[in-house]
Amino acid sequence: MSIAQSVLDIAFGEMEKRAAGRVQKIKITIGEFSGVVKEALEFAFDVLKPETPASGAEVEIEVAPLTADCAKCGPIECRLNDLNLICPICGSTLHISGGREMRVDYLDIE
Repeated sequence: MSIAQSVLDIAFGEMEKRAAGRVQKIKITIGEFSGVVKEALEFAFDVLKPETPASGAEVEIEVAPLTADCAKCGPIECRLNDLNLICPICGSTLHISGGREMRVDYLDIE
């Protein structure tokens, strides 16, 4: 709930800066290893949006996959399954490069 409220606070702050009247769309990316559950975040927005300038806003949530890089193989990137941190090519240890993020990609306000 607090994450959804923080995103709405960001949107309302931008509305105030631009003298906008309402939020039409919020696009968010969450990493699958961020600890944020997409469905729970969607539910939180549904609870918090009514009777706010974001009441009719569409909330689009994209889930970024957990990815990793291999130090030996160079700049390869592979999709991780079951938190297996072993390179499928050379067997060395992988370093997580994505999937832990959470960001507001854009706001559509008017």
